[in-house]
Amino acid sequence: MLPSYQATFSFAILVWLATHSLAQDPNLTLSYPTSKVVSQVDDYHGTKVDDPFRWLEDVDAQDTKTWVSEQNRLTFDYLASIPARERFKDRLTKLWNFERYGLPRQHGKTYFYTYNNGLQNQNVLYIADSIDAQGLLQQKLLLDPNLLSQDGTVALSGYVPSDDGRYLAYGVAQSGSDWNEWRIRDVQTRDDLADSIRWVKFSSVAWTADHLGFFYSRYDAPKENEFTGVNYFQKLYYHRVGTDQQSDLLVYERPDEKEWGFGGSVSDDGKYLLVSVWRGTEKKNLIFYAPIANGAIPQKSDVVELIPDFTADWQFLGNDAKRFYFETDDGAPKHRIVAIDIDAPAKAQWKTIVPEADESIESASLLGNRLLVHYLRDATSVVQEYSTEGEPGKEIHIPDLGTVTGFEGKRTASETFFSFTNYITPPTVLRLDLDNLDSEVWKTPKLDFDPADYLTERVFFRSEDGARIPMLLSRKKGVEKNGQLPTILYGYGGFNISITPNFSPANLAWMEQGGMYAVANLRGGGEYGRHWHESGMLENKQRVFDDFIAAAEYLISEGYTDSTKLAISGRSNGGLLVGATMTQRPDLFAVALPAVGVMDMLRFHRFTIGWAWVSEFGSSEDATQFANLMKYSPLHRLKPATRYPATLITTGDHDDRVVPGHSYKFAARLQSCQSGTRPTLIRIETSAGHGAGTPVTKLIDTAADTLAFVWKNFGLE
Repeated sequence: MLPSYQATFSFAILVWLATHSLAQDPNLTLSYPTSKVVSQVDDYHGTKVDDPFRWLEDVDAQDTKTWVSEQNRLTFDYLASIPARERFKDRLTKLWNFERYGLPRQHGKTYFYTYNNGLQNQNVLYIADSIDAQGLLQQKLLLDPNLLSQDGTVALSGYVPSDDGRYLAYGVAQSGSDWNEWRIRDVQTRDDLADSIRWVKFSSVAWTADHLGFFYSRYDAPKENEFTGVNYFQKLYYHRVGTDQQSDLLVYERPDEKEWGFGGSVSDDGKYLLVSVWRGTEKKNLIFYAPIANGAIPQKSDVVELIPDFTADWQFLGNDAKRFYFETDDGAPKHRIVAIDIDAPAKAQWKTIVPEADESIESASLLGNRLLVHYLRDATSVVQEYSTEGEPGKEIHIPDLGTVTGFEGKRTASETFFSFTNYITPPTVLRLDLDNLDSEVWKTPKLDFDPADYLTERVFFRSEDGARIPMLLSRKKGVEKNGQLPTILYGYGGFNISITPNFSPANLAWMEQGGMYAVANLRGGGEYGRHWHESGMLENKQRVFDDFIAAAEYLISEGYTDSTKLAISGRSNGGLLVGATMTQRPDLFAVALPAVGVMDMLRFHRFTIGWAWVSEFGSSEDATQFANLMKYSPLHRLKPATRYPATLITTGDHDDRVVPGHSYKFAARLQSCQSGTRPTLIRIETSAGHGAGTPVTKLIDTAADTLAFVWKNFGLE
């Protein structure tokens, strides 16, 4: 028998709530659209669970489209009425209007890099023979995604030049979808070839050393709705430039393993195809390889299973002939670097090059004859040099506490580039000389604010079970504790993903108004290695919510803010975090901002790539895991006549990762359950997906709406 708080609403109660509850509060000024209820009852291991808003899962149904239109009309009318919205939008437009450069990569004699002049909806791809000041004056436009659609909703999802710089393979995604179409452009003429590679998802491309083609992974063309249908049986192919996709060579497939996916890469010497085999989202993969002999494309029979078991995370770094280097957490929860001789691959013959340390390894690169190892020290970056024999060298200079990304390139490279950022510093691109490891600034963005006027402090707090959790607090200097600082608390806590400092004009606009932005590094993430992740997954997922609640309680007990000035925010798995936390402790927060969240923990695995999250959450098809999921599933935790925080749910109508039905159903149910006058709204972005590739205009509008919503519901007109 499940505890009473897990019991679901009866169909009759939901009908009554949908038609009566909102009229009971005479102070309520919002009139919500009617969300019809249907008789849908599922049996989970003997437990009956109502799902009265199941119809909202069908995103193409006319009833759903009408509901979306009515909800958006209510939401946008409400947001437009907030006086602070235009003020935020004007300031956000100015803050977003700054030059942004991507990290340059040299292929052949040509540098490739992205650029945005400030308010372009999508970054533009440029090429140059030199990237010094004089060389940039001669830069050439190679690809402008802004010309691919009128509203900026077609995005450049990835690009990979051939090693000689002759061809550019690039992926485009429409309306934020995870589906990509890959095309090929002649770099010299800047014209596209006829090649079109479709139904690519969760895959980049890897050119062969002869520049004649590349490896990529794809799914079969969908037989059902491409935005909601389940994705299984990914296959690895080789495409030769100038040929039709139908003639692509199938390199590897596993019809006996529908959940397996394949990431192909080619070693720098061009002699090996590496295949990283993934299954779900847990960072445990297999490593296969196949020789590329005299340019011959490998077949399935050529593939050798080097790491044949899903027991650890393996990332290929490079090779010296038959000596392969990997970053792995095999036998090292915080990761190590090992070398494996493929002629003597037994585990007893592996050589540890960089042993596990107190800090967790976030990534590593093999450039020249040195390893650059990126560690996380309490969720901020440290980069250390090692030789390929493990001798420690120089620590790379990093300007401040923050996050670095980059350090890409070939073994023959004489330079590499990396980006540095934090919550108060826009991304700065630096060039690293690989001869002496000295760095210099290549590009620094200029914004209409002074970073010296802001500060970030690191604090630690204890969760319910005593675990020590780090949190970074950012605000304007001079804004002191007063017990009522307007505060947005952000969290994620899942999938072994590390949340590290990152600059956002939206957060800056918030801090300019006297607000504080807090980020808690919850368990379930990757900040402290495998154990940190595993302590917040599956049956331990409640610890993540406990950590987030403890973060909020710390901010209140330490005199930063109180419950009337505290908002919580999170996206995707972080949207689940917000949904679970607001339903468990509705008294603790004034505002909740769940974005593209996983809200129905009983049915997430039935859509697109949701099955891959079972390794993180569990599945309702397992009786024990079902009981655990029911304890925190946001959709099923909602109770009638409860005063929940003012809530702005956000999603995209083309989100094919976390399908919008999660947010639709949660909104419908929350509107029925909300007691009092706090608004419960859903903002549905049209022609938008999970977030990647969102046009700048939409980013600004969403940020303005969100900040204005928080501002109003903090009583800060």
